[in-house]
Amino acid sequence: MIRFIKNYFFKISFILLIFGCSSIPQNTSNSCKIFDERYLWYKHSKKVEQKWGTPIHIQLAIIKMESDFDWLAKPPRQKLFKIIPFKRPSSSFGYSQAVKGTWEQYKNETGNKLATRARFKDSVDFIGWYTNKTKSILKIPLNNSFNQYVAYHEGWGNYKNYKKNKKVIELAKKVEKQSKLYRNQLLKCRKSLSKNKYIIF
Repeated sequence: MIRFIKNYFFKISFILLIFGCSSIPQNTSNSCKIFDERYLWYKHSKKVEQKWGTPIHIQLAIIKMESDFDWLAKPPRQKLFKIIPFKRPSSSFGYSQAVKGTWEQYKNETGNKLATRARFKDSVDFIGWYTNKTKSILKIPLNNSFNQYVAYHEGWGNYKNYKKNKKVIELAKKVEKQSKLYRNQLLKCRKSLSKNKYIIF
């Protein structure tokens, strides 16, 4: 009985911890404001940049476009006869909007078996992994936000056909614009963020 109670409270505490650290930042268009509210997110993004080479501003721009930093984001349901809720168009979920199959590939290749799409730390690591593979497979530089996002959205196999898809081109342009904005903002606050000595993990 005592063991059951301990397990129960552990699960509740874990859920509350995840929920408390996962609320949407107030200003998702400003990288400095985001990291002011979620300093650990900066630590995680910086680690991904060092590990995979993907710039922080591109990590954030992809998340901004995919979920706008909503940890529980899902594609809207399709509708039958325009009114009856039907199935979702894909299994995309979380910050990165990764689909189940690609997420499982990421976990298997990285050994990050406990990764969850609703956790920012895992989501940015997934983006780093994915963009790094894009660099290897399609020879797209990690700092090329436009083409990296096209490959992220369309998949490696469909990337070659993106010029026929006006919607994807418009989305990629928005990501490119947002990534430049994030980059310019980070130039003003990154030095102070890196000096923070009070949070070490």
